[in-house]
Amino acid sequence: MTELEKMICGDIYDPRNLKIVYLRDRASRMIYKYNKRCFHEYQMRHRILKKLLNTKGNFWIKPPFFCDFGFNITIGNEVFINYNCTLLDVCPITIGDHTLIGPNTGIYTACHGIHPDDRLIEREFGKPIHVGNHVWIGGNCTILPGVSIGDGSVIGAGSVVTKSIPSGVVAVGNPCKVIRKITENDKKH
Repeated sequence: MTELEKMICGDIYDPRNLKIVYLRDRASRMIYKYNKRCFHEYQMRHRILKKLLNTKGNFWIKPPFFCDFGFNITIGNEVFINYNCTLLDVCPITIGDHTLIGPNTGIYTACHGIHPDDRLIEREFGKPIHVGNHVWIGGNCTILPGVSIGDGSVIGAGSVVTKSIPSGVVAVGNPCKVIRKITENDKKH
């Protein structure tokens, strides 16, 4: 198994591997171009992201935007990602249809060893993240490795999501916890 294959499937890998370094550098160059484009150059910015990310429909990402590789990010249809979001995609990040992500949110699949000796050998690993359909993640949230957020849920602003969140709930806090289910009474007409 190559170091890149190890990285994508969540095994311990060498981040200094030349193929991995090349792919990270490629993404950095594309992100730099994307973030430097003027707002009126929407079509050019969109073409850059279509080359970088896995997408299946319309989506909007407000610059600045940052990611490690891009190819490990799958974005559904009608997704909106607000200003200054960072997606560390050493493992797959999947974002479902009609999802809203607030500004300054970080979605991190990358992990490092807890013991200092493990960090000295410069090996890393990751855990994939899945965000369902119709999810709203408020601003300044942090989504940690291995987390899933169920369809239709809301993550309150400033939350740190350390464990998976079920579908159809409102969850807030640090660490993020479910506070209630979403009901028909939440509809605004």
